[in-house]
Amino acid sequence: MKGKEDFFTRKRREIGVALNEVQKKAVLQTNGALLLLASPGSGKTTTIIMRIGYLIEEKKIDPSRIKAVTFSRASAHDMKKRFKRFFPHLQPVHFSTIHSVAYEVMGEHFRKTRTAFQIIEGDLDLEEQKTMDAKHLPLHKKMILRNLFKSMVGDNITDDQMDDLTTYISFIKNKMIPPEKWSLVRTTVPEAERILHEYEAFKRSGHSKLLVDYDDMLTIGEQVLERDRELLRRVQERYDYILSDESQDTSAVQHAIIEKLVRKHGNLCVVADDDQSIYSWRGAEPSYLLNFKQVYPHAITLFMEQNYRSSKDIVTVTNQFIKRNKNRYDKNMFTKNPSSKPMKIRSLSDYIYQTKYLVQQIQKVEQLSEVAVLYRNNSSSIALINEFDRAGIPFFMKDADNRFFSHWVVEDIKNFMRMSFTDKRPDILEKIHLKFNAYISKQQMAALKEIDNNESVFDNLLNHVQLQDYQVKPLVASKETFLQMRGMPPLHAIRVIRDRLGYEKALEKICERLGFRKEYLIGILNTLEEIAVGLETMEEFASRLKHLELVLKNAKFRKDQNVVTFSTFHSAKGLEFERVYMMDLVDGIIPSSDDLKASSAAMMEEAVRLFYVGMTRAKKHLELITYRKRDGEEVKESQFVTAIRSIVNPPKKDVPKNSGAAEKDAIRDQAGLIVGKTIRHSVFGSGTIRRIDKDYIHIQFGSSVKILWITTCLEKGLLEPV
Repeated sequence: MKGKEDFFTRKRREIGVALNEVQKKAVLQTNGALLLLASPGSGKTTTIIMRIGYLIEEKKIDPSRIKAVTFSRASAHDMKKRFKRFFPHLQPVHFSTIHSVAYEVMGEHFRKTRTAFQIIEGDLDLEEQKTMDAKHLPLHKKMILRNLFKSMVGDNITDDQMDDLTTYISFIKNKMIPPEKWSLVRTTVPEAERILHEYEAFKRSGHSKLLVDYDDMLTIGEQVLERDRELLRRVQERYDYILSDESQDTSAVQHAIIEKLVRKHGNLCVVADDDQSIYSWRGAEPSYLLNFKQVYPHAITLFMEQNYRSSKDIVTVTNQFIKRNKNRYDKNMFTKNPSSKPMKIRSLSDYIYQTKYLVQQIQKVEQLSEVAVLYRNNSSSIALINEFDRAGIPFFMKDADNRFFSHWVVEDIKNFMRMSFTDKRPDILEKIHLKFNAYISKQQMAALKEIDNNESVFDNLLNHVQLQDYQVKPLVASKETFLQMRGMPPLHAIRVIRDRLGYEKALEKICERLGFRKEYLIGILNTLEEIAVGLETMEEFASRLKHLELVLKNAKFRKDQNVVTFSTFHSAKGLEFERVYMMDLVDGIIPSSDDLKASSAAMMEEAVRLFYVGMTRAKKHLELITYRKRDGEEVKESQFVTAIRSIVNPPKKDVPKNSGAAEKDAIRDQAGLIVGKTIRHSVFGSGTIRRIDKDYIHIQFGSSVKILWITTCLEKGLLEPV
């Protein structure tokens, strides 16, 4: 025991690292399987590095016999740097991603079988993707999928559809779903299943080499280890100790690979937090952690619950909030840090005031690098970029996404504006003729393109193209509208395009036909309006868009500078800041419309975890920003904000006299909850119970369905029979 104590004492003296009792147990528990459940800010990376150092210094394990598998190349790099700082005199350990492990296995197998292969994934410029001729199609995953979509659907795939399609494919591969069940996987992309079948066939036989994408590395690696016993034995014998970090984000196929690697010796340390599992949409398996002992019956489970990051106020509230989820390990995060400032909830009258409010607050801060603004969707960042750029506040974006500026809705608006400068270009009209209320058919558009007299496209349609009687009046009105738009301020012009020209209604029809999310597309229009505020000409508007696109491109190079960080909740995981602002906190965004409509509690629980991840990034100052109106319509603050409000300011237990009837009639027993029964909710009014799960009740209020926690409804008497 003296030697073990000497290690911790020595490290405290050498590098100033002092571990708590649970962290020490995790370091000392070296043999067999260990599940280390680490709450946010609990020092998991320090504990992992100390555990590896202990294996080498105290147990005399050769560093080359230790394998640390991380979720991303960035985290592998960070752990490697941390290890070198803690143990500069030791030989390096293998820190790598699971993809790297799978690639090694796959490479060995292909060398053995003399199979020529080519990786078809990696960076490919967005504009290059769009302009590449199909005849000169590069061997790249996205270009192959783009071509298959065009041939099967008859249209060009949008960037959003490409995202959905690649997510669909990754989900299937990572979940190890067999082909006969691909049709059961939900997607909005037309012909997705057929495209995937053709994609797989093309990779096997469409080229002289076997084509492999990143997901294939995992599935091929797992299959090889399952079939090739000799190769499995060789790989197993390379390492005596394996550590897997961020395992709540690991997929079924990744778990299967790791399980095979440790099968011989069983020395596996899994570090995870089931409360921070937020990637099920791309195949992560959080249930693996809950079932860990089924795979490793003799595993030890340790709970690292002490938070070193956040103030007592933040830890107390977030710990209570995450307990709303039932499908989790029962942990109790705590801290010895003092209280700082109570968590703030800011409710604004309209969403457009969010960015202005954030600018006002952050302009007062000197150390901008300690400030983060978090949001669920990348689309929220464009309005932020616009407002902060105007205010001269620099910012960094970890995952800067320039696709907004090339989105087809943005291109449509620019083309409408171009038509107001000249109505003599049929090539411009062709791009938008189906998206406003002139009712021009494809056949009429083709006839118009044959006319080459440099006259108004509207005059040519009226004078030289066969029209239906009902088309004449709209065409005359459209011509007049475009003439009136000439020289119009861009904000006014966008509103004319949306309303008088009927573009917004056209978008609604496109959403119905193709399954696009209406809220997302309308959000792009709203953001364009915000960018247009204060600009006098459409030329200024076009220049502003180009400027912001350049600003966004440069934002990703500002890491480690004194700048504000903009990030999605997902990308913020693993980061920490003194001050955190979470914005766009309304129902429909967080939780999303899909979360609210979900038929199972799993999606809602993941939304809770995502909100929890956002809150636990804050050290001392946490502010939740919601609003009451968007685009002239009433919206509801996120039910998660409402939950936080009740935790921060719990309702008084003294019942007012005038509420005696409601208290008396409230449903207090689950037996009183019956599918089909009409009830009254204290906030949402009358509704009908549509479904009852284990922990949740689905109630239809008007056109929307709310998913509520049964325990909360019963304990607080929120429901009463009608």
